[in-house]
Amino acid sequence: MTGAKASAVLAASGGLVAAFALPASAAPDSAKDVQAAAPVTPAAAPAAPAISAPAVSAPVKAEAVGVSGVTAVAKPKPKPKPKPKPVVREETSEGRRVAAAERTSTRTAPKASRSTTRTSVNTNVAQSSSQIVNIARGLLGIAYVYGGSTPAGFDCSGFTQYVYRKAGISIPRTASAQQREGTRVSTPKPGDLVFYGSPAWHVGIYTGGDMMIDSPRPGKYSSERNMFGTPTEFRRY
Repeated sequence: MTGAKASAVLAASGGLVAAFALPASAAPDSAKDVQAAAPVTPAAAPAAPAISAPAVSAPVKAEAVGVSGVTAVAKPKPKPKPKPKPVVREETSEGRRVAAAERTSTRTAPKASRSTTRTSVNTNVAQSSSQIVNIARGLLGIAYVYGGSTPAGFDCSGFTQYVYRKAGISIPRTASAQQREGTRVSTPKPGDLVFYGSPAWHVGIYTGGDMMIDSPRPGKYSSERNMFGTPTEFRRY
């Protein structure tokens, strides 16, 4: 460069360029030439952000929460209720005989007629010409009670005696006594007594056809049903 004293120091290290220091009196063209001659180094790319794993914190123990000054008392278990004792009914000899006779009648009856041996409790039966039958039909559905002779409970002979008394006829209390004092008939009519056994262990009131009303045995009720087995005889008062 002519007429101008210039000092320039160019230092390059690791791709970096130092700037020139020029006096104020240097020609503008010379400065442009120096800048044009210096290589341009691209700016360094920004560093990628560092990724770090989240810090693992230790689990926090839950503190027990309680109420001071309060004592917990365990509630006693309720005592189990006592089971009711089963009701044991005394089965009479009369009841056992009736049950056995009914079972025998059912086993020996033809299949076509077995369905007719079921007990029928029907209060809507047409009126009979017999006053005794009509009274007996008004007492259907009363439980058998051994020794019973009132609507609170009947046994077989207690039932027949009560019905006859309502009709104005006095008859003995037991089935065997009723059998002895009645008049035996070969062609029964509704209202006559039907007996099983001799001496009789069961008695009912004949209602016509193959039907009768009786108080059969413990656990059963007074009902109008088919006669079971073969009756011993019929008696009339």
